[in-house]
Amino acid sequence: MAKVKTTFFCQNCGTSYAKWQGQCSACKEWNTIAEELVQKDDKKSWNSNTTNAKNKKAPKPQKVADINQVEELRMNSSDNEFNRVLGGGVVPGSVTLLGGEPGIGKSTLLLQIALKLPYKTLYVSGEESAQQIKMRAERINPRSENCYILTETKTQNIFKQIEATEPDILVIDSIQTLHTDYIESSAGSISQIRECTSELIKFAKETATPVILIGHITKDGNIAGPKILEHMVDTVLQFEGDRNHVYRILRALKNRFGSTSELGIYEMLGNGLREVSNPSEILISKNDEDLSGTAIAATLEGMRPLMIEIQALVSTAVYGTPQRSTTGYNAKRLNMLLAVLEKRAGFRLGAKDVFLNITGGISVDDTAIDLGVIAAILSSNEDISIEKDVCFAAEVGLAGEIRPVQRVDQRIMEAEKLGFAKIFVSKHNKITVKKPQIQVKLVARIEDVVDELFG
Repeated sequence: MAKVKTTFFCQNCGTSYAKWQGQCSACKEWNTIAEELVQKDDKKSWNSNTTNAKNKKAPKPQKVADINQVEELRMNSSDNEFNRVLGGGVVPGSVTLLGGEPGIGKSTLLLQIALKLPYKTLYVSGEESAQQIKMRAERINPRSENCYILTETKTQNIFKQIEATEPDILVIDSIQTLHTDYIESSAGSISQIRECTSELIKFAKETATPVILIGHITKDGNIAGPKILEHMVDTVLQFEGDRNHVYRILRALKNRFGSTSELGIYEMLGNGLREVSNPSEILISKNDEDLSGTAIAATLEGMRPLMIEIQALVSTAVYGTPQRSTTGYNAKRLNMLLAVLEKRAGFRLGAKDVFLNITGGISVDDTAIDLGVIAAILSSNEDISIEKDVCFAAEVGLAGEIRPVQRVDQRIMEAEKLGFAKIFVSKHNKITVKKPQIQVKLVARIEDVVDELFG
């Protein structure tokens, strides 16, 4: 029996200390250091008793030019949104960590994907019984033939079942519930999370089996456990959204095999999560009335173009200081645009309340919606509605000039696909779309837009 060792770990960042102290010197948090019993075993490998592990040759250094390049193969998850965020599919031997708020739908998403996969999948749950998972599976996809359910929390027993089942993909729900015999501490502790993840990564790399982990998050929104957990895995995904709304967003925070700018959108229904292939339709209201203070702008979320609806309300200030309130938009940037309208275009908005809302419950940081924000504000101020088939894609500078934006061709094509008749862009943009069906209006200053919209 190896000697039992006592170590102090910070529960916030995972830094280890030889003795207890009040403040963690790494993350500067107070009262986060706790004592844990650590017992290391010589046989740490998940397959240390097999002959393959013993006879494995040690790697030798190679020149970059001598390394054989193998074409990267990906496994289709049968979920277009999930494939997009991962960069085209699941990479064999990769380890993916999925985090999100409690009840947001992490288990539903991965169980739904596991039930649709054409590969043999082992879904390991340490949080729910097999009967609970069966109830959810019947609601999502009752005809799956490739998904196997295992309710277990001990990694040694899980690896025994893996050797017997030989799955193509492994799903763990969740990493905080697992524990290993090599560490004498409770499940969910810093040392247990790190050791269990290390064993799963070793298994994934040696067998080329993809592993997908579900991770809990803290009240600050960070994935629970040591920060090194996110460095160990290949991909970190965040599943987010408001539980009071039906839409969920899947985004990549880290991806060794693709871009981190892609984004997937789902709609939560009674029978699971539905992929939203055209999010622009859900972000634009289907209202037949001509309402002032509404404008449509073309934005980008990662590589995906979106058409969003901007609502503005301008009214006389009741109190001495006018209010500036925004939902889903940067309040400081709104104040800057109002100052530009006041100084460069001559609109007296200093004594008026201005309220701005991005519909659909999303937040937008793209500066390309500046012109849409200004159009909505002026439409509400003048009480003149903007035609519904008009949209905007341009940034506004401090001098009142209309500045070009990136990937304007994608924005124009998205607007054309959704049936818009006219789009306002900067005249300094280089447009390469050949003969677009939509009318592209090139403008240089705010005054040009005002004359075109309101005469």
